[in-house]
Formats: sequence, C-alpha cells, structure tokens
Amino acid sequence: MPPPNAPGDSAAPLRTSSFAIEVPDALLARARAGERAAFEQLYRWFERPVFTLAVRICGDREEASEVLQDTMLKVIDKIGEFRGQGARGGTPFWGWLRQVAVNEALMRLRKQRRRRDELDIDDHTPRDDAGAPPATADAAQLQRALAALPATTRSVLWLYHAEGYTHEEIANLMQRSVSFSKSQVARGSRRLRDLLEPSGEPLAEVAHA
Repeated sequence: MPPPNAPGDSAAPLRTSSFAIEVPDALLARARAGERAAFEQLYRWFERPVFTLAVRICGDREEASEVLQDTMLKVIDKIGEFRGQGARGGTPFWGWLRQVAVNEALMRLRKQRRRRDELDIDDHTPRDDAGAPPATADAAQLQRALAALPATTRSVLWLYHAEGYTHEEIANLMQRSVSFSKSQVARGSRRLRDLLEPSGEPLAEVAHA
C-alpha cells in the first residue's frame, strides 16, 4: 500500500471513495422526472456510504440516521439542479451526493460543538509522522479507537484518509484553516497509533467497515 499523502499534498486519494458508484444517466433522468422507483434505487445504493460517513463524523448512530434521511430528502428536492455528470470535467453524481452528505453531517457536528468546548490547535505545527496508524488491527479495534477521538479530529481523519479530501478542501468544508486540517490529521493519527499499538490497521483499509 502506498504511503499516505504528505500534509500539504493535494494528490489523488489513497483509495476510491465508498460513494464512487457509477449512476446511469437513464436512472438520473427517471429520478429527475420524479419516479419513485428511481429514488428508491439511489437510496439503496447510497444508504451505506452516507450512513457510514455520518457515523464517523457525528459519532452517533441515531444522529447518523438523521443525516441519512436529511441527505436523501435534500437529494430528492435538489436533484433537478444537478448538471455535472456527463459534462467535460463535470462532477459525477456520487460526488455531488457525497458533498450533500458531508455538509449535512458537518452541520450536525457544528451543533454538537456549540454544546461543548474543544481544543483549538490551529496554530500547532504538524509533525512529519502524519500517516495512518500501523497495519494489523481488525476493523472493530479501529472503530473503537476512532470512537475515542474528539469528534472534530475523527471527522478530519475520515475525510482525509477514507474519502480522499485534501487539506484545502477540508479547511473549506469545516470553515477552518489548512493548518487546522493538517494538525488534526497529525494529532489524530498519533493518537490512533497509541490506541492500537502494538498492532494497528490503516484507516483507509476499513473505510467500509
């Protein structure tokens, strides 16, 4: 497996996103026309990736269920505005839907954050050891370790390692600085290694767990 992106690297992600499902143009056309069966098909295809992402960001299955419902309702409401797929350089449908899901999950995370204070490490300099944790823990161990991280740190790690967002994109999504994203990845990766040692598994390897 190749090494993770360096802190300032905007290269391609380590793995294909779990959202990367090719949606036929004919199915999108049926959905735009309001066909219920088409929306049910889209829901079945994207239910798991949306729910998994929401759990990783919100840290709560009930909240994740709400994010899933809100995401799919918004997709139904806004699908007529999607014009990316098929255009040169356009956004694929799965990328557009993923953006809706991330926005919904982060909106709930911000609401959670208002209810508690979190350490602001915006001015901290990340170390060079910002890679994913070592490579032998099972998915359950990693899930428990991720759950032990602060919500913001867990969200940044997931967006960076599992979904392949760059630090610049994460900073924009979370309305923070690029250095914030870098330091959260560095801090979270070190914490995961501490939790998983003497064995551990790279985050990207269990993105669909």
